[in-house]
Amino acid sequence: MSARAGAAPPIPVTTRGETVPTVPPAEKAADAVDVTALLERGRTLATPVLRAAVERLAAPMDTVAAYHFGWIDAEGNPASGDGGKAVRPALAVMSAEAAGAAPEVGIAGAVAVELVHNFSLLHDDLMDGDEQRRHRDTVWKVHGPAQAILVGDALFALANEVLLELGTVEAGRAARRLTAASRALIDGQAQDISYEHRERVTVEECLEMEGNKTGALLACACSIGAVLGGADDRTADALERYGYHLGLAFQAVDDLLGIWGDPDSTGKQTWSDLRQRKKSLPVVAALAAGGPASEKLGEILAADAGISDFENFSEEEFASRAALIEEAGGRAWTADEARRQHAVALRALDEVEMPARVREEFVALADFVVVRTR
Repeated sequence: MSARAGAAPPIPVTTRGETVPTVPPAEKAADAVDVTALLERGRTLATPVLRAAVERLAAPMDTVAAYHFGWIDAEGNPASGDGGKAVRPALAVMSAEAAGAAPEVGIAGAVAVELVHNFSLLHDDLMDGDEQRRHRDTVWKVHGPAQAILVGDALFALANEVLLELGTVEAGRAARRLTAASRALIDGQAQDISYEHRERVTVEECLEMEGNKTGALLACACSIGAVLGGADDRTADALERYGYHLGLAFQAVDDLLGIWGDPDSTGKQTWSDLRQRKKSLPVVAALAAGGPASEKLGEILAADAGISDFENFSEEEFASRAALIEEAGGRAWTADEARRQHAVALRALDEVEMPARVREEFVALADFVVVRTR
């Protein structure tokens, strides 16, 4: 699926962004939906099957994976760590209901998508040099790079195993969608890494990368339960379009949090994406905007490219870069793009016949993605 469907509107030059990106409620009916309960339901249904899958891994990979998921601490003691927002499992379960099936039908899909997502996190943390995730040390920091790679590979293999052992035609269809989404996700990560070493990246390239890296797997989560529930390709494709554009909205908000997010909420360092030289949407939009702030930012980032690391940089130096991105309009444009992709996602739901309650849940979850702070 091309990111061209979500092509960017003209970039403002000097508009200053809001403190927090927000969207108005898309439908009043969605106001009554308890999104926290939706996320918790997905987590509750998926976690026992996810744990059982992880227990199949050979030692010490089972223990390392359990640490990554927050089930144990670094010493192996039981823990109740933050296992993430569980958006993908919730969507997989909801998509089964969208097809008229019971929520339990989507569990295998929820687990498979969650395994692929966490495979990507393990590898991304190592490639990006991230030392913190969910307010504690990452796997490579605690257990070493080799274990992070091996456990990531093992989770990736488990994902298709969990699906295919169902032994149904629908499971084969779901596995094909998961495989295609996984390949797109890996393409997106490769693009992300290559962009870090380029002086300029276009907005279109950035949207394509983020559509691959984030949109593809969310799209799969939104269709995989429906496929397991017997939905036809037309229904599954429409749900994928919802998920793809929701993924672009999700990533736009993530890009805002990667620069301006509160570390106490995000679990990452201040100015996290700036420290990693990421060509995220706010940066790319600011560089494309033109004008004095954009030009100055471009000069500074070009000079930064010749620096091997940022260890000696002060907080003020990162803050000045963030201020230039905002002055050039990158922050406001990205918040607008999150809202625009949110609207495109909701329009895709119009193509699917589903129970009114389930539609309201999809709307409410989309609203949550765009107004979150972590």
